[in-house]
Amino acid sequence: MEYVIEMLNIRKEFPGIVANDNVTLQVKKGEIHALLGENGAGKSTLMNVLFGLYQPEKGEIRVKGKPVKITDPNIANELGIGMVHQHFMLVDPFTVTENIILGKEPSKNGKIDLKAANKEVRELSERYGLRVDPDAKIEDISVGMQQRVEILKTLYRGAEILIFDEPTAVLTPQEIKELITIMDTLVKEGKSIILITHKLKEIMEVCDRVTVIRKGQGIGTVNVSETNPDALASLMVGRDVVFKTEKSEAKPAADVLEVKDLTVNDSRGVQAVKGLDLTVRAGEIVGIAGVDGNGQSELIEALTGLRKADGGSIKINGNEIKNKTPRKIAESGVGHIPQDRHKHGLVLDYTIGENMVLQTYYKKPNSRNGVLNYRKIYEKARTLISEFDVRTPSEYTPARALSGGNQQKAIIGREVNRDPDLLIAAQPTRGLDVGAIEYIHKRLLEQRDHGKAVLLVSFELDEIMNVSDRIAVIYEGEIVAIVNPKETTEQELGLLMAGSKRMEAGGTTNG
Repeated sequence: MEYVIEMLNIRKEFPGIVANDNVTLQVKKGEIHALLGENGAGKSTLMNVLFGLYQPEKGEIRVKGKPVKITDPNIANELGIGMVHQHFMLVDPFTVTENIILGKEPSKNGKIDLKAANKEVRELSERYGLRVDPDAKIEDISVGMQQRVEILKTLYRGAEILIFDEPTAVLTPQEIKELITIMDTLVKEGKSIILITHKLKEIMEVCDRVTVIRKGQGIGTVNVSETNPDALASLMVGRDVVFKTEKSEAKPAADVLEVKDLTVNDSRGVQAVKGLDLTVRAGEIVGIAGVDGNGQSELIEALTGLRKADGGSIKINGNEIKNKTPRKIAESGVGHIPQDRHKHGLVLDYTIGENMVLQTYYKKPNSRNGVLNYRKIYEKARTLISEFDVRTPSEYTPARALSGGNQQKAIIGREVNRDPDLLIAAQPTRGLDVGAIEYIHKRLLEQRDHGKAVLLVSFELDEIMNVSDRIAVIYEGEIVAIVNPKETTEQELGLLMAGSKRMEAGGTTNG
């Protein structure tokens, strides 16, 4: 059998951890091959070895049957391997074409030949059904379009094997459909695709075969036609997983959060939240559904004191908290699971124990007369680590050494332990696997059932539909509809998120 890529018995170590333990991956020409595994299972590490960003300690890589040494990404490119990263590597003020040719500019008489480049980009774009405008600036196009620019970048460099790292994490349902069509076109043209993902639905829909990695070890490769999501989930986490969140009916009580006519500017001074109204009651989960960049971040930052609001009112239990400091807001009963756990959730070089008291270190028993009581701090941390199943060598381990899922559990433990009246959960399961997602959803529902108000902001429609009691759709900084998850579909939500006009009982008209 001829494979285009063979990674045989790859071993990759980092200080104190074996990320890939003798993993084998074999990809056939013209297939979409999924690489499935939990967070911290070693998927991205394995692909970074293939792309030349890491060197393996042991093992062999073959491209089209020939052993190769990939010491950096340029060599990977020369071998026809391209990578579409999860976090795009684009220069915002540049045009699509300028981004695509960066580092590989065609020249004519010593000058960059933009005309020739533009023509080539247009041809590639049409050939693969990408429909990208070569002259558009990156800052003016949607996230889905930016991803297509990343795909074009690899095609322009002659990639035959494309690695997609979690490509659907930031896309709307419609954009995901379009991406699947693009992937089909690429494969029909003889390209091969490796898809790093933990979304089982996508694997079932688009992939031919799937290789599962668990805790750094290769569990095996199966044909998608011969498996199902339940079997894949248990291969991935080593136990049975419940997909549908079991929940009782919500029993909403008094209003906890009342937002009236809120306006918030983004960092460029442009209005991102425009006269937004929203209420969250005790004992319910309200999900905010929307495409990234429609004012969600600015809304959360205004609610948590990280950004000044320009107008309107934000009340918690009837008390105005607009433009108060983050500490004052936290003390008035707001918990916050931030969307960027590294930037706003943790101090990565602090121990996990120190991170557990970031909001309460100045209170008894964590400190007295301004002096920290480390015995009490670490005692508390041990309790939370065991209660929230944070997998860490010890409470003294630096936060950066933990996998994404465990960092997230630590943040959730810290916030839930403070017993806030309103818990704001922004992208709480972003980049996490089914096992961790199941756990976090349970915890959010527990808060709701303890009579707390929960505001869930997520780009994952499954999550919004599964966990919310009411769904507020945000579009261009306004809530355009409030819908009942039992009475709507992903398609309908997708249309509302894209701004198609519709009125909704209890909602507002779309402006």
